[in-house]
Amino acid sequence: MAPTANPPVCRIADFGKFKYELTKKEKESKHSTSKIKEIKFRVKIGTHDYETKLRHAEEFLEKGNKLKMVLQFRGRENAHKDLGIAMMQKIIKDLETMALADMPPKLVGRAVGMTMSPLPAAKRKRKFAKIEEEYVEDEEEDHDDEEGDEGEDPVNAEETGHAG
Repeated sequence: MAPTANPPVCRIADFGKFKYELTKKEKESKHSTSKIKEIKFRVKIGTHDYETKLRHAEEFLEKGNKLKMVLQFRGRENAHKDLGIAMMQKIIKDLETMALADMPPKLVGRAVGMTMSPLPAAKRKRKFAKIEEEYVEDEEEDHDDEEGDEGEDPVNAEETGHAG
């Protein structure tokens, strides 16, 4: 195994096992091919849903997968294909820090489609990363309300017989 050593060193091994390990390594290296993930949009999508879908898109791109973006039209939405193309342009702009559009958005039947490839890992920067902060309520505001309310509650005043 080390012919340049003095004296040369050799190891006795099972040749079949050696070949098996080589083929196993080759399969693992071939397995890292990228998959194509599909994300479907609608023209009248809400802002929160849009951001959630882009967050998922960033996760797919982070793993090195290609994206197939599809924007579907239904019914009267077919009359406004320009809105679909505009939304796809917005998606390209929003994901420009993570991916590059392989081709411009193309109208295919009742849908607009395009594919995006991830940028090299060093150039990727997430824009829609999940913010995990706890909601903390200010305690000072609650105390100010309680102290400034010196009069009795009108409902409780009637029950006790005190007016005032």
